Amino acid sequence: MTVMEQRGAYRPSPPPAWQPRTDPAPLLPDAAPYRVLGTEAAAKADPELLRRLYTQLVRGRRYNAQATALTKQGRLAVYPSSTGQEACEVAAALALQDRDWLFPSYRDTLAAVVRGVDPVQALTLLRGDWHTGYDPYAHRVAPLCTPLATQLPHAVGLAHAARLKGDDVVALALVGDGGTSEGDFHEALNFAAVWQAPVVFLVQNNGFAISVPLAKQTAAPSLAHKAVGYGMPGRLVDGNDAAAVHEVLADAVRHARAGGGPTLVEAVTYRMEAHTNADDDKRYRPDSEVEAWRDHDPIALLERELTERGLIDESGIVRAREDAEALAADLRARMNQDPVLDPRDLFAHVYAEPTPQLREQQDQLNAELQAEQEGTHR
Repeated sequence: MTVMEQRGAYRPSPPPAWQPRTDPAPLLPDAAPYRVLGTEAAAKADPELLRRLYTQLVRGRRYNAQATALTKQGRLAVYPSSTGQEACEVAAALALQDRDWLFPSYRDTLAAVVRGVDPVQALTLLRGDWHTGYDPYAHRVAPLCTPLATQLPHAVGLAHAARLKGDDVVALALVGDGGTSEGDFHEALNFAAVWQAPVVFLVQNNGFAISVPLAKQTAAPSLAHKAVGYGMPGRLVDGNDAAAVHEVLADAVRHARAGGGPTLVEAVTYRMEAHTNADDDKRYRPDSEVEAWRDHDPIALLERELTERGLIDESGIVRAREDAEALAADLRARMNQDPVLDPRDLFAHVYAEPTPQLREQQDQLNAELQAEQEGTHR
């Protein structure tokens, strides 16, 4: 044995019988983002679905505008707007069945609202009140996740557990392009592929992780290409084409439900507003870049398709906008009411069975509240 062999530098070639576990070719995404609107594929799209997508997009745009205004009025502590990304949010919610689970990030309150969560409850966490703000089990929507990508392993765990129990459930997890730089992202994909868990990962690639552009995060041809390294299909889709995003996600959900395992979908979109109301996006991107994306607005793309095919007229457009205004008015009115706070909520929904320490602290608080009440009535 040579000195190099003794030191461990020698690496023999694999034996001739070695073969790849999976043919990578079918797992690779298309070279360009998949599109429906403005192509021949649009003629095959369900007209009722297109109208439903349009209504939700218009509502979503107004919801984003109203929530942003609430931050300026001090009614919200922070709001990460999804303006420009509404097609991803709406399509994700509508691609699921009632029994499925949605795992959102902090920017995905619109997806939660489309899924059925009350808009005020969806914003409660961002208001700084209470816990999650809504019952995750009632809507099959996991708590909004502020730490980047930590919801992804949770989605895999739930999907794997459902499969072991024989439940016909799929989990759809949302994450931004910045989240793909976190270890949780890679761990989740690896576990999902090894376990063949019924989970779909949707990466909303909006170009920036706060101020860091995608080019400084990865050298991969696309984020969808990362799928092949874990042994799952990768799909690349135009994230502003609501019909295309819905089709790709619905296919991935069906694939997962049928036992085909996970899929990684990258939706190429753009964040039209700042990262949050605390961010100054003019410091890291020019106005001309933002304006160029306005020509690819998801609402305008779908409205053009519906109009050209005679699937919506001016009255239909007006109805959608009026419905959106009604949502905004209701949200504004209820958010302008001061919440009724109960300090005993500190102990609610922490553990199914409170610990001795929590019970002791709860008894102490109850005694203090009782003493305060008795002193007020004297």
